[in-house]
Amino acid sequence: MKSHEIARRWLDYFSDKGHTVVPSASLVSNDPSLLFTVAGMVPFIPYLTAREKAPYSRATSVQKCIRTADIEEVGKTARHGTFFQMAGNFSFGDYFKEEAITYAWELLTSDVEKGGFGLDPERLWVTVYEDGDERDDEARAIWRDKIGIPNERIVGTGKADNYWNTGQAGPGGPCSEIYYDRGPAHGQEGGPAVDETRYIEIWNLVFMQYQLSAVRSKTDFDVAGELPQKNIDTGLGLERLAMILQGVENMYETDQVRPVLDKAAELSGKAYTSAEDASDPHHTDDVRMRVVADHIRSALMLISDGVSPSNEGRGYVLRRLIRRAVRAMRLLGVETAVLPELLPVSRDAMKGTYPEVEADFARISRIAYAEEKAFLRTIASGTERLEEAVKVSKAAGTPLSGEEAFALHDTYGFPIDLTLEMAEEAGLKVDEAGFRSLMSEQRKRAQADARGKKHGHADLSVFNELLAAGNTVFTGYDELSTESKVRGIISGGSRVDFAPQGSEISLVLDETPFYAEAGGQAADTGLITGDGFVLEVSDVQRPVKGLSVHKAIVREGEIAAGANVLAAVDAQRRHEAEQAHSGTHIVHAALHQILGPEALQRGSFNKAGYLRFDFSWGEGLSDAAKSEIEEVSNLAIRSNYQVETKIMSLADAKALGATALFGEAYGDTVRVVEMNGDWSRELCGGTHVASTSRIGSLTLLGEQSVGSGNRRVEAFVGMDAFRHLAAERALVNELSEMLKVPSVQLPDRLAATLAKLKATEKELEKLRREQLAASAAALVGTAVDVDGVRLLAHNAGEVGGADDLRTLALDLRSRLGSEPAAVAVAGVSNNRPVVIVATNEGARSAGVKAGALVKVAAGVLGGGGGGKDDVAQGGGSDAGKIADALTAIRGAVAGRG
Repeated sequence: MKSHEIARRWLDYFSDKGHTVVPSASLVSNDPSLLFTVAGMVPFIPYLTAREKAPYSRATSVQKCIRTADIEEVGKTARHGTFFQMAGNFSFGDYFKEEAITYAWELLTSDVEKGGFGLDPERLWVTVYEDGDERDDEARAIWRDKIGIPNERIVGTGKADNYWNTGQAGPGGPCSEIYYDRGPAHGQEGGPAVDETRYIEIWNLVFMQYQLSAVRSKTDFDVAGELPQKNIDTGLGLERLAMILQGVENMYETDQVRPVLDKAAELSGKAYTSAEDASDPHHTDDVRMRVVADHIRSALMLISDGVSPSNEGRGYVLRRLIRRAVRAMRLLGVETAVLPELLPVSRDAMKGTYPEVEADFARISRIAYAEEKAFLRTIASGTERLEEAVKVSKAAGTPLSGEEAFALHDTYGFPIDLTLEMAEEAGLKVDEAGFRSLMSEQRKRAQADARGKKHGHADLSVFNELLAAGNTVFTGYDELSTESKVRGIISGGSRVDFAPQGSEISLVLDETPFYAEAGGQAADTGLITGDGFVLEVSDVQRPVKGLSVHKAIVREGEIAAGANVLAAVDAQRRHEAEQAHSGTHIVHAALHQILGPEALQRGSFNKAGYLRFDFSWGEGLSDAAKSEIEEVSNLAIRSNYQVETKIMSLADAKALGATALFGEAYGDTVRVVEMNGDWSRELCGGTHVASTSRIGSLTLLGEQSVGSGNRRVEAFVGMDAFRHLAAERALVNELSEMLKVPSVQLPDRLAATLAKLKATEKELEKLRREQLAASAAALVGTAVDVDGVRLLAHNAGEVGGADDLRTLALDLRSRLGSEPAAVAVAGVSNNRPVVIVATNEGARSAGVKAGALVKVAAGVLGGGGGGKDDVAQGGGSDAGKIADALTAIRGAVAGRG
């Protein structure tokens, strides 16, 4: 049974049982504490934790997920993969344990002809929660008495395995897991407690029935009581079920993954043997092929959901996946670009379930191929650094240091496996323990940072209390001042009754005209006034959905909870922000018109007078393209298109072709903003001008890369655009006055002036070189004998560059003849010291080598250097120590041996 058929049967079964079919959410999670959607229940967390009321009483989905915490285990076991699909069914205060267990058993064991999966009931085992005196006897009784599973196939396990909680105070409850016995060929008999390779978990049923408090760890918490509304959250691993139904050894051999694995085998000329035993001679290569198959699929799906490679966050995870896949192919013997061969295979395997990977493949492949190309360059540059480090370590007779291996990994993105492989080829060991220690320190810092971010928004109870009185009513679409009432005042994280003058507070009103930052639009500012008090509002945010929280300072008087107020937005700033937001939509439409529909929005920010727009595109824009974008945008502004907003269902908006932003969560009802019909039609909750002419004008400031496959344009609008152009006009007038030519002749005059300046600089450089050459004859006489080696050390002062010093050093070396001789010349170029050392064969035979002497001098100068034994170059930051550096060279020559 193919994977897409498994997903279809799942959704059909639960749809027939009255569940609402919910499409998969994006892999990019809306939960600020998560980079990705890591489980099927993530999109339902607001409903399961009662932060929001569920729009349905029961639901089902097949959710795309990404987990990379145990990425190092990928390929080594049948259970670990980065991308996977979680089929789930959910109940929000509707059915509970008996129905959930019955549904699971019926779907798994019903005949294929009747819509089930046809698993043999005798091969299914289950676990239930049993921890000391705490036992889920209800679940055991249902499995035993209603379903008919014998007691010996019902295994009791403790909190670590069979109890779910969020890690914070909130809902929790026992679990019941369903395992499938793969048979004696896969391990020992005795159930999942004995062997989880033979007995593989396929479905987990979570019974959320308790309110937990004081959660100290996964296994240490207090139960405050039963939840008033009990929920069901279940998850079945689609790949694990596919593995069983397709009769393959592991998830990498299922129909959506195996084709890439086979292609990797073909490209490398290696035979795939399904080896899972580390002692098997084929195991290492088989693991690498499984890594490739897994990571290529994950990269395809992440890019499809709008992620681009970068050095942080989600982009870093994607970059790591691509680079690990490329590295694995390299270790299999393929050193050329492989993604153009592998990615289309993954697309073809996944398009049956996710047609968007085929429709968007031009963009997906452009991003992926560019990342591989960049990594191949990284390998080339890292190899040079590694080869130098290997030479130094071998000369010193020491292993390659952990610090060096970490620097290669951290700075060059050079994988440790590649470092180990290449060092071993050179007959050198690596301080792997030191490297792991540094990696561990880095990981701990990252985890601490993640915990800090999580805890920064974790306690939302005070806002949830205020939300219980209803959503904040936003009046700002229609008016800029609203009479309202203070619902609550928060100071220091707690609610207070009063706030005196000078207090910095968070304020919640029943109604507000203030726009809370969202959709790339900056928050409104303004004043909130009442009887005897004035507050200045600097920011507005929505820490929980539906609640606008005003950050304010009490400028005058004292404000009290329950007070009547007048909330007034800064009208001029709002208008300028609307100009920028509408300008953002115009730029997006202009990009579509000029570059095509592939130029999709990847992010934006707009505030009074300024906009920034990120979009997917693989190369820099030409000057002509930028001019055309600016022209199309200003033509749209001049055309005075009406800006219309419409409220409609999400389905209707999509049918109209409205543009949505990757990673954004939209409700069933959405707001659509149109300019000139379908020329610009976007889902947007922001505020806008009434017609495009009210934007005034738009001036592009520039365009740049913001990560592989993404570009950014910035622009001024309205009066800020005018002021920018006025400043540029003033600059042109000033240059015209200085150069005594009309503005139209400025380019020619500047080109001629720069050419003359360049010619003069070349002439000066020539004169300096001639002076240095002329001084060579006199300098030869300054050479002194240092323990049998003639040493000529000279400070040349200001020089044109290192090449001048190198020419002088080589000239002096040749003039000193065949007797052992060394030349050290130093100078200052661009305010930084440079030193060149040259030695002849006689000096090198006497143990005087240029590379070693340069390192001595560079250490004094506060820098570094290197080179060969005959000629080497170094530099530093302290030009005042050139004399000391030359003295140090003399000391090194005298102290050799």
